[in-house]
Amino acid sequence: MAGSERTVVWFRRDLRIDDNPALASAARDGAVLPVFIWCPADEGQFYPGRCSRWWLKQSLPHLSQSLESLGCPLVLIRAESTLEALLRCIDSVGATRLVYNHLYDPVSLVRDDKIKKELSALGISIQSFNGDLLYEPWEIYDDSGLAFTTFNMYWEKCMELPIDVSPSLAPWKLVPVPGLESVRSCSVDDLGLESSKDEESSNALLRRAWSPGWRNAEKMLEEFVSHGLLEYSKHGMKVEGATTSLLSPYLHFGEVSVRKVYQLVRMQQIKWENEGTSEAEESIHFFMRSIGLREYSRYLCFNFPFTHEKSLLGNLKHYPWKVDEERFKSWRQGMTGYPLVDAGMRELWATGWTHNRIRVIISSFAVKFLLIPWTWGMKYFWDVLLDADLESDILGWQYISGSLPDGHELSRLDNPEIMENVIATYYALCMVQGQKYDPDGVYVRTWIPELARMPTEWIHHPWDAPSCILEVAGVELGFNYPKPIVDLHIARECLDDSISTMWQLDTAEKLAELDGEVVEDNLSNIKTFDIPKVVLRETSPCALPIDQRVPHASSKDHNLKSKVLKASNRSSICVDMIRSSKMEATSSVANSPVSRKRSFCETAFHVPSYSSSAEVHSHIQDHGGSLVGPSRYLLQEAGRNCVDEVEDSSTADSGSSISRQRKAA
Repeated sequence: MAGSERTVVWFRRDLRIDDNPALASAARDGAVLPVFIWCPADEGQFYPGRCSRWWLKQSLPHLSQSLESLGCPLVLIRAESTLEALLRCIDSVGATRLVYNHLYDPVSLVRDDKIKKELSALGISIQSFNGDLLYEPWEIYDDSGLAFTTFNMYWEKCMELPIDVSPSLAPWKLVPVPGLESVRSCSVDDLGLESSKDEESSNALLRRAWSPGWRNAEKMLEEFVSHGLLEYSKHGMKVEGATTSLLSPYLHFGEVSVRKVYQLVRMQQIKWENEGTSEAEESIHFFMRSIGLREYSRYLCFNFPFTHEKSLLGNLKHYPWKVDEERFKSWRQGMTGYPLVDAGMRELWATGWTHNRIRVIISSFAVKFLLIPWTWGMKYFWDVLLDADLESDILGWQYISGSLPDGHELSRLDNPEIMENVIATYYALCMVQGQKYDPDGVYVRTWIPELARMPTEWIHHPWDAPSCILEVAGVELGFNYPKPIVDLHIARECLDDSISTMWQLDTAEKLAELDGEVVEDNLSNIKTFDIPKVVLRETSPCALPIDQRVPHASSKDHNLKSKVLKASNRSSICVDMIRSSKMEATSSVANSPVSRKRSFCETAFHVPSYSSSAEVHSHIQDHGGSLVGPSRYLLQEAGRNCVDEVEDSSTADSGSSISRQRKAA
């Protein structure tokens, strides 16, 4: 029987009825006031991006409808202060208790701690629950009581512990608190999640591919476990099409619990074992590892709350990142001259989504080819991803930048011979990896219409193609598709220089400590910045990316200031310090097991593509050795007919933009 307590249930990123510990506890103990508070001021520099806010706007009515069917509507509040909004709710209904589910990102940790202290001091009972993880971060430590800093050791420790995968039962009825009518609730539109009509127009595209809401999340999970999990390890290597679970945005907004995901996957695993389906073992392993990485991202943020702005490894704080706005802009535009990278960036910008393999490739390119600060890339991902998840973004970018002990190639900076192979590795990334993840070039052709007619053997490295191949494909490097913005050999030299500088700075710091001096983290002098809002009126994979504006910074802001640190032996070491710069994720759940994600472009180029150079030469011979007449006209017009108008709404934020071609008649 329910108690007599009046409880405010504070919804955040747990927008579901099923397996919601906070809601279940409140429903058992008495009357309930469900509240969602939208407070942009609390988000700070991590204000959610357009795609993320669109998802939230669609999910809240879904949750509200479900709560209302149980007897208690969801109260929506837009506030300048979350604490003040909670206090008003508590006072209005005479509540004596506040419940919520844990969050682990740096912003939420600070806010939740403050609210807990303030309300506890006023005599309000505060209770929080684990609604997001299999293991709480404070439950997993090594034998010395220290936090793990490598994923494998962390996950091995987790697998040794029992998992409580019994989901909290959804309440069958909710009792509304007396005086509910005295709490002012606004509509979802009044929350301001879509700041303009232009954003609404842009977001209309997202409805073709996604259906937010906790019931849709459960359908998506069941479909994946039944039809996608068995071949997850094999299909997960392909970047074209829907080859992943597509659960990340649902997990981020808490529309499905990780406990339920784990439970269904384990049940399916037992079923396959009984049936003797041995090929499922690898897929289960890879999928559970991805769940483990999500757990680990929360674990790192909780135990090392500075990781959203600083590298975990100490020596990497001296790494001399390049404050290069133009290269950062080219990377964001998908105009680097490396097709697989460009295709990934254009898909990311147009849809708010891209395959995890592509995320690794494009982030690696930014950090290791362009030496762009990983914090810039992390912030850009946060602003444009539909499934933007701060903890996962932090883990991904720290890993790629070599900022973790078990990170990517940069974790081996202590071995110059190994680092010399990094450039070669990323040269292979553009060709070998392209052939591995996009063997037929379908993905590149979908998102880079300029290369639609390139033969498959050249599609991932057009700069190596003979001039006759480029001519028949209608590709003019440097004109309608950029040449590579960075030369491989120059990138190698820059990387070597950066490594050398890093170790000099590391040595300088150790010597300076003997004299009581402190050497700053280079990243602390590179300010984060706001990515301008980009409005997409009509788009398709064929649309070229807009200039998403890089704020102007004067050249003097990029100067490196030399600082001499005197060691105890009186030797001098010149330290280059980087000074500050002014830079400031289906219209319904898939209807069939095969159709998992809607295409954002129903049609692409209707011009022939070539699978080999022989076909190209044959075409040239058929036209007398050159392209004339209709063939040349077709190549010229194909690109124009596939470019939709794209417009940037925040013109006041910058003085530069790229004009876009309108769709030809």
